[in-house]
Amino acid sequence: MLNTAELIEIGDVEALCAHIDALVLDSRWTDIVVLHDGCRAALERGRQLWPASAYAEYRLALDAPGQFAAAVVDSDAARYTLGPFAEVMASTHEWVDLAPYLAHSPGSSMVAHEAVMRGADLTDDPTVQRLPAILDLPLVLQSWEPSYSTACYRHDHVEHQSPVLPRTMPVRGRIQPARLTDDPRTLDALLGLVRPWVSESNGRSEARAVVGDLWGAISSLGVTRPNVAEVPATEALALLGWAAATGGAHGRRRGAAVGRSEAWWVATHLTGLNDGEPVHPDELGEAVSELRWAVWDAGEPDTGWALRIAVEDPAEGLAWVLAAIDAS
Repeated sequence: MLNTAELIEIGDVEALCAHIDALVLDSRWTDIVVLHDGCRAALERGRQLWPASAYAEYRLALDAPGQFAAAVVDSDAARYTLGPFAEVMASTHEWVDLAPYLAHSPGSSMVAHEAVMRGADLTDDPTVQRLPAILDLPLVLQSWEPSYSTACYRHDHVEHQSPVLPRTMPVRGRIQPARLTDDPRTLDALLGLVRPWVSESNGRSEARAVVGDLWGAISSLGVTRPNVAEVPATEALALLGWAAATGGAHGRRRGAAVGRSEAWWVATHLTGLNDGEPVHPDELGEAVSELRWAVWDAGEPDTGWALRIAVEDPAEGLAWVLAAIDAS
């Protein structure tokens, strides 16, 4: 069997990745670091071994002890793998096992937020307090928030479940479109949830703001006989967070913490709390609960990823709708 140096010299990426798998099984973490460094050095000699280099870092983030995993948290190689390294390592490590080795960096802050997504309360954690502030989010899930969908990473794929939606029912009678209104910032926030579905995959998305109710918002997209189910705010936020965390059918996953951040961003716009001042979590939670939320469809089967949601602010007489589809 060829050793690491010989495999690098031959330039066999597939054999190098298989060798990395074997080193992981034997817990030879230092040898994986040596292999990674050798592949990076070979790039300067014109050998295209970056897939093996990136895979080595991915396996360190996924499987290695905290000191080895933390060392790759800010690596650019993550963009060539299944997801952000902060989420990868948080999915297989406890925060206390990573914190002593994390550098003062944006990636380390994202690890903390990914740990929060998995139930950690880092509000008073001394390590987090020394890290850069990346996401303007509490370092513990709030009582009014859902259990967001998180990912489970494997060596060759990532598993994540979409929220289970209630059964939609046909709306009686034909509904008429409501009058469109100009609300570009809120519409941009809604479309931002699924931007990777469109920019990195095959998806398409559309959003509208209307003067009216849920039904008028949905019909503004030309759907006159929708199937609709109202949902509580917690289920709606879980759906928003799931959609924003993913990359759709073919785009790169952004991570559960980014999903939560995007869901909060949308919520501040829908509730009118996006005035530039810091939003108290309890204030946002109360405002979100006063909105009416619904999922809907046009009675046609989905063949891929789909997010169809409508929101109404009864106090203001406004409503919004988002439809996004990304074929598998």
